Amino acid sequence: MEYNVNKGIGKSVEFRGLKSQYLFIFAGGLLSVFVVFIIMYMIGIGQWICIGFGLVAASVLVWFTFRLNARYGEHGLMKIMAKSRHPRYLINRRDARRLFRCPKRKEATHA
Repeated sequence: MEYNVNKGIGKSVEFRGLKSQYLFIFAGGLLSVFVVFIIMYMIGIGQWICIGFGLVAASVLVWFTFRLNARYGEHGLMKIMAKSRHPRYLINRRDARRLFRCPKRKEATHA
């Protein structure tokens, strides 16, 4: 018997050049554009205005997502979000001598 070996194990998910988190941005964005399109149409806004909005918004979303993918790469957005959570600098208001002093040990009491 022959078994096919899946060579894609361990690789990130990719669709037409979009990798990992950009796929979620792309799919979520298209879903939200569709929902807004439906809401606009149900409210009573003109059909051609809704179609124009949908085409323009979807085109901007596709362009923006591929631009982010090309600019930041596979893990770039996660790195940017992690960097924004780090403090810019640390403030230490303790006396410098206190930083280098060994902590006092508590002596054990014998009962």
